[in-house]
Amino acid sequence: MSEQDNEQKDKTFTEEIEVAGNQLVERVKDLVEEGNVRQIRIKSAEDDVYMEMPLTIGVLAGGAVALAAPWLAVVGAFAALVARVKIEVVREVKGDQ
Repeated sequence: MSEQDNEQKDKTFTEEIEVAGNQLVERVKDLVEEGNVRQIRIKSAEDDVYMEMPLTIGVLAGGAVALAAPWLAVVGAFAALVARVKIEVVREVKGDQ
């Protein structure tokens, strides 16, 4: 099976997590470290998108947080202003799973 066939079998799915503002930075860090997250959107309770963070495909877990550090600073400042937000997470799952 060629590499192109494998790529076509990879699938993405989206999930939504609701968190308190004071938990936002920690939850985003956890998501970045998971490795299969491709994009994170931070949204209001009314589904207005406040921030979108595309994550690099193939980032090693150890370096992922370091690469996301500028985003985390912005998320931290934002978290101080909100009570509750939704995190929309786009994940990639390999086709054979």
